Amino acid sequence: MPTKTIPLESTAPRGWHSRGYLPHFDGGSIPQTVVFRLADSLPAPVVESWRGQLRSLSKSKLARELRRRVEEHLDAGHGECHLRMPCIGAIVQNTLLFFDGTRYRLHAWVVMPNHVHALFTPCAAFSLSTILHSWKSFTSKEANTVLGRQGQFWEEDYFDRFIRDDDHFVSAKVYIENNPVKAGLCSRPEDWLLSSASYDDKAGGTSQADETSALRGAGGTPALQGNSSEAGVGFHRSAGVPPASDGLRVEKDSTGYGD
Repeated sequence: MPTKTIPLESTAPRGWHSRGYLPHFDGGSIPQTVVFRLADSLPAPVVESWRGQLRSLSKSKLARELRRRVEEHLDAGHGECHLRMPCIGAIVQNTLLFFDGTRYRLHAWVVMPNHVHALFTPCAAFSLSTILHSWKSFTSKEANTVLGRQGQFWEEDYFDRFIRDDDHFVSAKVYIENNPVKAGLCSRPEDWLLSSASYDDKAGGTSQADETSALRGAGGTPALQGNSSEAGVGFHRSAGVPPASDGLRVEKDSTGYGD
């Protein structure tokens, strides 16, 4: 688990903004999904080529198709895939869990070989962009130390989408936890150890059906019915961060993930 202070400034939500070729929506205490990736996982010229091919599309359709192509490319396992190493993947997973319940509520995540998916709700005064910066800054330094390397670890930009309603929340969680299955890395979501599906399965957490039922009974998706950090159902893991060794008990599958 992280033993050093993870830097994070308290800032107000920024609304729509951009750090590169992707627009971002920083909406405060509403659930959002994010995808961030390793710097070598997708060369910039490839993305620019796609943008040229898609320039006739509307902005919304272009963003949707670009995201589809990016995720398809990432799932193919391009780049050095440092997150495939159990010790590096565990650094990332434990960092996501470190401030769960205090700076954000972490609903779902998966650490793939070259990218990360997360679904979370920022708490009041902690913005999406500063949370992402905190995660990436801390993990890049720790991972580079372990790998004995220098230089850029994460791609600077990232994808994000805010959650519209209960159905969108559930479908986003299912999509995230099924990403390793879709990529052909395992047969069941809970078999991928660096994920919320595995974490909750080992901890005896709620099933997808139970969580959906709880959402309905509580009046909807966390924070969608209000902008308070206490609104909705708190699906955060109050037990805290697991021992670092949890992320190291990796079972081999057909991809050789445990090698």
